[in-house]
Amino acid sequence: MPVEQTTDVGAPGPVGLNHIVLNVRDLDRAHAFWTDVMGFRHVAELDPSRDRRMRFYAGRGGNHHDLALMQLPEGSDAEAAGTPRPGLNHLAVEYGDQASWLAQLRRLQAAGVEFGSRVNHGTSHSVYIEDPDGHGVELMYSLPAEQWLGDVGAALNHLDVLPREGEAALADPETPRFG
Repeated sequence: MPVEQTTDVGAPGPVGLNHIVLNVRDLDRAHAFWTDVMGFRHVAELDPSRDRRMRFYAGRGGNHHDLALMQLPEGSDAEAAGTPRPGLNHLAVEYGDQASWLAQLRRLQAAGVEFGSRVNHGTSHSVYIEDPDGHGVELMYSLPAEQWLGDVGAALNHLDVLPREGEAALADPETPRFG
């Protein structure tokens, strides 16, 4: 049965998924599985001074990371409302370039979608939203590899928090080069 296009196609569509982030109970155990068993390469870790433990992994492609693992808070009660649970933290949908990504942000704003956060990472520029069922979705575009390849760890630790509403949320300032 053919699927009909039912949405406005005024903004270019995504090029695909870029990465996923998983919440894990035991970061070291998950690290061993994803590296030793699955064959991913550990490329960086979030700076220990940040308020969370997070590690980044890449496959054989040229992406800055394909998978990230985020340690759940110690003693988190999986039954408590609002407590992060093991499983999907968010998935990242990639747009091919800045213009396509900005067009999609304008489309989101016009549809009344609330931006949970709007940030520039050292490897990509992103906006975080939730789908109707509360799944975390990052809409992003990747910066050129030569901008972050010299120090992927520093680039993955870089974070510029930007406005979430109005025209200011559509501004896209430059990100420094790393390495």
